[in-house]
Amino acid sequence: EKALTARGIPLAVVGDVNSRAVAEHTLMLMLAAARRTVAHDRATREGGWNIRNRFETIELDGKALLLVGFGRIGRRVAELARAFGMRVLAHDPYMSADAIAAQGATPVARLNEALAAADFVSLHVPLVAGGPVIGARELAAMKPTAILINAARGGLVDEAALDSALRSGRLGGAALDVFAREPPAMDDPLLGNPGVTLSPHAAGLTAECAARMGAVSAQNILDFFRGKLDPALVVNASAIGFRQS
Repeated sequence: EKALTARGIPLAVVGDVNSRAVAEHTLMLMLAAARRTVAHDRATREGGWNIRNRFETIELDGKALLLVGFGRIGRRVAELARAFGMRVLAHDPYMSADAIAAQGATPVARLNEALAAADFVSLHVPLVAGGPVIGARELAAMKPTAILINAARGGLVDEAALDSALRSGRLGGAALDVFAREPPAMDDPLLGNPGVTLSPHAAGLTAECAARMGAVSAQNILDFFRGKLDPALVVNASAIGFRQS
């Protein structure tokens, strides 16, 4: 970005092309953690059929889902979650309570109070300075049966605190698509933690999403040369004084 800005070249993003893919992946992680899909798959392959008798899995229906961040992806997750019969809570300091309610979610202003009421917590915010959004204090505020989902950015969660909470039984489970370090070191404690379901930052990597990215990237190039590139898609628009219709 710095090199492009120094040369006055606009850097355009592809906008809302991955929200469907990431939202579906988020629901997949929720279901996998709730139904212990990975453990059941492994046990079935190894002859551990009787794992089914432990009754360790839970349903999504009737559970409270807290979305931390209610942008495009968060709102799509809310739509899918409601189809599963979940009650959707949303915490987003950049949206008014009325705007959140208009999207069918219950607005919650205080994060820690919302964490205490949620059965599932899913993060949908950008990474900002100031440390993780979910640290030891926030994990302690959650129900001991709650499940934490992060398909946003790895640095949003204090991974050491999460590993400790899972191993001590202070948290019901977690599912992560992202890590503070990617790929994680092979001795990362979370890789050996049976309480967490993992995927390799793949939430947005579907065939359909890749096709949309390519199409929008090409359209951005065409729009630029036609003088029609939307400045809202240009990351460095203000820095280079970019203006098109």
